[in-house]
Amino acid sequence: MSTRTAVVTGASSGIGEATARTLAAQGFHVYVGARRFDRVKQLAEEIGGTALELDVTDEDSVRAFTDAIGEVNVLVNNAGGAKGLASVLDADLDDWRWMWETNVLGTLRLTKALLPKLIASGDGLIVTITSIAALHAYPNGSGYTSAKHAQAVLHRTLRDELLGQPVRLTEIAPGAVETEFSLVRFDGDAERAAKVYEGIDPLYAADIAEIVGFAASRPAHVNLDTIVVKPRDQAGPGSFARRS
Repeated sequence: MSTRTAVVTGASSGIGEATARTLAAQGFHVYVGARRFDRVKQLAEEIGGTALELDVTDEDSVRAFTDAIGEVNVLVNNAGGAKGLASVLDADLDDWRWMWETNVLGTLRLTKALLPKLIASGDGLIVTITSIAALHAYPNGSGYTSAKHAQAVLHRTLRDELLGQPVRLTEIAPGAVETEFSLVRFDGDAERAAKVYEGIDPLYAADIAEIVGFAASRPAHVNLDTIVVKPRDQAGPGSFARRS
């Protein structure tokens, strides 16, 4: 039996890196892609996978990445992120464009390119990492929440469009996960990023990776549609039980 293959985008850190490690431990040959090639190269060496440079916002980069991959059993659409925390009135259009290009069109590019290979595998799985921001709106978050809503609708639409095909679709919508997410959102402001998780026990990248691994290990007839996961200390996007 040939080795099953997984593709993980945004694998240079956080959820993507942890997911690649989890899937490799389950026996998958993992293709890891990210803009920070030095990081994914090191990761691939550690897990016995294959590192490829990938910018999900660039058509040529996506084409080169997907052309270099043969068979695919699992695609994990993890690349994404937020920029800024501005009101609609103060919205930065460049931040919005980046969030939509990365979260929505990036997911579309990778999924569209690899879908024929996933179908051909006879048992494909697409895991899209969205967010509780795909389920709720919150003040000053419209750029990110709108992008995550769109990404989720793209993924959920495929559930119907691929009905009858040998491809399963799992959406994982995490709450507060302590990764580089907030550091990116606040342009490298470590102090501001740390305050997001202050006083709570957040989720960690490994928590989400375990869920991806669980979905990937289910038999072909089992489809885990939508999984919402939050820390015990979080009820909603802005609702936390913080300890002093």
